[in-house]
Amino acid sequence: MSINIRWFPPAWFQIKTSKKVIHIDPAYLKKYYKNYPKKIEFSSWPNPIDGLPEKDLEKADVILVTHHHKDHCKSVTVNRLLKRDSSIVAPKRCSKELGKNIRCIMPEDEIKIDNIRIKAVEAYNIKRGNKNKISHRKGVGVGYIINVEGRSIYHAGDTDFIPEMMEHGKIDMALLPIGGRGFTMNLTEAVQASIMIKPKAVIPMHRFEADPQEFKKQVENKSDIKVAALQIGEVHHLK
Repeated sequence: MSINIRWFPPAWFQIKTSKKVIHIDPAYLKKYYKNYPKKIEFSSWPNPIDGLPEKDLEKADVILVTHHHKDHCKSVTVNRLLKRDSSIVAPKRCSKELGKNIRCIMPEDEIKIDNIRIKAVEAYNIKRGNKNKISHRKGVGVGYIINVEGRSIYHAGDTDFIPEMMEHGKIDMALLPIGGRGFTMNLTEAVQASIMIKPKAVIPMHRFEADPQEFKKQVENKSDIKVAALQIGEVHHLK
């Protein structure tokens, strides 16, 4: 059976397996979409609630949050997805927004929730030139490598192209930011990261004005990696 991976901006993914539903970075809904290119078409969405179809708000068995910034960590959205027995995993700094009933995690921590193995990995910005401000400092946020039903899925979080990416091992699907702006790696760096990580497939996220089709073209021209440049709410079937 395939694993269904659905994308919502900026870095929110719903991963649905045969038995579990995992949400990563559920945050802004309609408010955030205003920052996206006007060519995105919402009119085909049935019964939108806050910009998100009700049918896509599947309750979560596991919620993973990469860091405390509001476009990744939003209590109103997390609470909407909770079931009685949902597990929330996040860095300690997220507790201010999400409360104390979270399972705190740091880079290199590994945990298991039922049949899901989760490893937190580094996600941070690298200081460039004379720029003193760093949006994501090392050790504050994380990325996640999720092993479920024989597949490994890497959600990079908000990060630059960092050397720790060489250590991730076999990855089936990489979820990588491409938008730049000083918050994450840009498109060119994301192409380089893809080629180094060597996943079977990549889904671009945290895009801003970056062209996902250009990212797809460059990655696929330089490697055997397949790129799924998803529209908002679209599902990729990882087999």
